Amino acid sequence: MSLNSGPIKLGIVGVGKIVRDQHLPALAKDRDYLLTAAASRHGKVDGIANFPDIETMLDAVPELEAVSLCMPPQFRYDAARTALEAKKHVFLEKPPGATVSEVEDLKALAAANGVSLFASWHSRYAPAVEAARAFLGSTRIRSAAINWKEDVRRWHPNQDWIWAPGGFGVFDPGINALSIATHILPAMFITSAILDFPENRAAPIAAHIAFRTSNGLPVAMELDWRQTPQSWDILAETDKGAMVLSGGGAKLAVDGRVVHDEPEAEYPMLYRRFAEIVRAGVSDVDLAPLQHVADAFMLGKRNVVEAFFD
Repeated sequence: MSLNSGPIKLGIVGVGKIVRDQHLPALAKDRDYLLTAAASRHGKVDGIANFPDIETMLDAVPELEAVSLCMPPQFRYDAARTALEAKKHVFLEKPPGATVSEVEDLKALAAANGVSLFASWHSRYAPAVEAARAFLGSTRIRSAAINWKEDVRRWHPNQDWIWAPGGFGVFDPGINALSIATHILPAMFITSAILDFPENRAAPIAAHIAFRTSNGLPVAMELDWRQTPQSWDILAETDKGAMVLSGGGAKLAVDGRVVHDEPEAEYPMLYRRFAEIVRAGVSDVDLAPLQHVADAFMLGKRNVVEAFFD
């Protein structure tokens, strides 16, 4: 799909918390885009055309060149397919779909229609991630650990979809950790997992996972959705010292000395990357983080814990 000169005419689908907190502020400052329309069952964006669903939006605003899909993952495939068949470039909020096979099909559909598809792993664009990748690439890693623990009541208050099948549960934030780990560590594979399911929920609230890398490196992962204060850390013991990537990828320290610390700008960088691939006529769809979540559910032992209420 060829683009007209000027900013990319964008429609956004699913106007919820993540859109208001991250997408709209990023787009407001980005000259590569003209936010033209929105589609949502419940939310609206002031100052642009609003529609109840993506089909109505695409029919009413045919000049749209791209769409950003921010609804829950269980509903994203049909919306993405609709947009791709209409030859619109598609930005997928994380996780890109409810299953690996859905996103594989979308990749093929984007290629067939000559448009770009972007799986937007926002934590991979945290400011210290590339510095951590460079550091680990310059030394021998002896062991690594991933500790991603936060409070679901803060980030997803009264959101039932995250507890439904396909809603990911604690892997909704955990996949952020995996998006970083798969970028900075050697290829790794799950060897065992225990998933803690509240007795009144259909998705896990915690997970304890053991990985090994292709060269035998052990990697332990602990996920929990009940923790305050919160922590988002990836640690590694290396020949050059103990590395800690903290704050969800915001800060890098080696042997206690901070070597990289910059303000967070994940979503502006995501939209910059989306504009790059749209103008280049390519896609960017890395499925490794989603594949690890699928593997955890496939290999994981279910452990029932006490009921959880928001």
